[in-house]
Amino acid sequence: MNFENIGIQAFKADLNRLDDVMKKYGMVRAEQWDYERISYDRKFIIREGTYYLRVQGYAVEGDVDTFDALMQLMTPILGKHYYPHGVEYGDDEVYPGHLVKQCEQILTDLKKEIEAFAE
Repeated sequence: MNFENIGIQAFKADLNRLDDVMKKYGMVRAEQWDYERISYDRKFIIREGTYYLRVQGYAVEGDVDTFDALMQLMTPILGKHYYPHGVEYGDDEVYPGHLVKQCEQILTDLKKEIEAFAE
C-alpha cells in the first residue's frame, strides 16, 4: 500500500537529521542501507498479522556510509509479512483500517517535522 497523499516524497533532507526524527517515531534504519539508499521501518505486530511501515530514500548528494548525504525521500509503503517469504506490498493485500489510520498519523507527524529542515 502506497501513502502518496502524505507528500513526504517531495522532500530532500539531511541524513543525520532524518535519522533523529525517524527514530523518534519508531522508524529504524538498522542495517537497511547501502552507499546510496536507505530504508526506515516500523514493525507492527497486531491480531491480523505482522506489518511494516517503510520510508525509503536515496542520496542525491554525498554518501550514506559517511553520514554526509542529502536524501530524496520516496513514497511511504505499508506491507504485510508472510513467513518465510518476506514482506508483500501489493495492492491486493488487506490492510486493517486501524493500522492504516495509525500509519497515516505517524507519516503526517513525520512530514511536519521533516518539512521544517527539508529542502
